Amino acid sequence: MAVTNILILVFGLGVFAFYLGRARSLAIAKPLGGIRYLHSLPSYYGFHSALWCALPALLLLALWVVFDDPLINSIVADSVTGSQAAGDTASYNLLMNKISNVSAGILPRDGRDPEILAAADLMTRLQTLSRWALTALILTLSITGLAWGWSRTSQVFRARQVVENVVEKLLLGCACVAILTTLGIVLSVLFESIQFFRSVPIFDFVFGLEWSPQTAIREDQVGSSGSFGAVPLFVGTLLVSAVAMFVAVPVGLMSAIYLAEYASKATRSYAKPALEILAGIPTVVYGFFAALTVAPFLRDLGESFGLSVSSESALAAGGVMGVMIIPFISSLADDVITAVPQSMRDGSLAMGATKSETVRKVIIPAALPGIVSGIMLAISRAIGETMIVVMAAGMAANLTANPMESVTTVTVQIVTLLTGDQEFDSPKTLAAFALGLMLFTVTLLLNIFALQIVKKYREQYE
Repeated sequence: MAVTNILILVFGLGVFAFYLGRARSLAIAKPLGGIRYLHSLPSYYGFHSALWCALPALLLLALWVVFDDPLINSIVADSVTGSQAAGDTASYNLLMNKISNVSAGILPRDGRDPEILAAADLMTRLQTLSRWALTALILTLSITGLAWGWSRTSQVFRARQVVENVVEKLLLGCACVAILTTLGIVLSVLFESIQFFRSVPIFDFVFGLEWSPQTAIREDQVGSSGSFGAVPLFVGTLLVSAVAMFVAVPVGLMSAIYLAEYASKATRSYAKPALEILAGIPTVVYGFFAALTVAPFLRDLGESFGLSVSSESALAAGGVMGVMIIPFISSLADDVITAVPQSMRDGSLAMGATKSETVRKVIIPAALPGIVSGIMLAISRAIGETMIVVMAAGMAANLTANPMESVTTVTVQIVTLLTGDQEFDSPKTLAAFALGLMLFTVTLLLNIFALQIVKKYREQYE
């Protein structure tokens, strides 16, 4: 039985165990005079039976999925003669891929080495045996757990404490998964970045003014030694992000103020969902819009005023990115402005302040922590945006502060460096990880800065 079918089976047995445990608790409570004589509610007894039915089976399934394929591959590899199975990791992986494809029917069996065919047949038999054994063990474990959980149901059994302890540990496990995933990402990027800085000095990377990562891949190939000064990339990223914020922050904040303080309920019910539709548009659509509509429009508009605007300018990419970010700022700012207590508005108006004075001097300062958080989130979103700048900002690493010229960003260069067949031991490819580490560092610093501002003004207005 496939893993998906086993999951459905375990889920069904868990639901059955829930109702069975709940029914048993109700049957025990009935002659006693009602559920008030039970230690826990009937639902807790049901959840207790369901947990015993599902959790051990799911744990076994997870371990089986992790160790099943490596064990089968090891047995199959041992059945092949040492001359074919021995060697480096690439040869071993090539051999196992060939055997796996023959076993799955992807590659034809005609003309294959008899030893490969025998190994493919062995793999098929082992996989079939593994599926049947897994199904039998899962069924046995689930039914045993169901019976055990059902038998524990009694008048004095503390089902609520047991269930809540298990749920608490599950929540802790989920939190640990998120933390460990973040840690794994950071360590992997950091390790590759260290490999890069062994070839390129970190000072040259951080403060260099020329970016040209083209290097020779092979020793017999003529190529440049490469220039890895990332300052033009940082400046281009900041320039595009600044243009985006110049568009998104005023429009988003003013939209939030209008929707929260001035718009009627009818207007708000239509305007807010229409504004948030922008958040649901794929970024590739924004990229097409920037490259095919906005950039030619800005170029023609600049020519009419005697200005030279590049076809792949930071102005086009940043402007469209700002339109994309408007819903982030507007939605968050609207929520925090709406959350300001009505008593603060009433007190300001009672003191003789006008509506606009109340908004400027009372509501906005009180909501400032949330507004700053929204703006910092939008800045992080702009710095990490890829698709729009790939399609509209160009690839040229120009060190310029003119938004009408073509620039490139860190994310564009990461995509460029990791596209196609690459050797992950060359400085050209490892530069992408160094850029990713710098991007992560900048985003982290922005978040720390936002937390400090939020903490300061929250203490002031609480």
